[in-house]
Amino acid sequence: MVEAMRAKDAVKLQTLRGILSAFTNELVNLKRTPQDMLSDEEALAVIRRAVKQRKDSIEQFVSGGRPELAEDEKAELAVLETYLPAMMSEEDIMKIALAKKEEMGEVDKSKAGQFVGMLMKDLKGKADGDVVKKVVDSILA
Repeated sequence: MVEAMRAKDAVKLQTLRGILSAFTNELVNLKRTPQDMLSDEEALAVIRRAVKQRKDSIEQFVSGGRPELAEDEKAELAVLETYLPAMMSEEDIMKIALAKKEEMGEVDKSKAGQFVGMLMKDLKGKADGDVVKKVVDSILA
């Protein structure tokens, strides 16, 4: 955060201050003191939640005809994504999904939601849910 202050990077500074606040709120929600530390998994969950909020806001601003507000959210989203681990590619997800389908036997479209759920459990934190859903839809089509 110090380098953002020195570089006068207002977007990064605002985003980092917001995520620090979100970390503190998470600690309070977990009935711990603000001086405690979040585990890596808990911190990543908070950052993922912030990323999802930014994506939702971008979508709403664009559909509401306010692209200038969406730009601010996109800038914050770019900063937040630098703190997340790289997500798996669609090809890698496809390989795992096909292997899981073989393991489960016959899976039809009516069980697509369960199939996505099982894959997300296996790929926890490594793959974007939208990409997993897209891969499952292409497999079961």
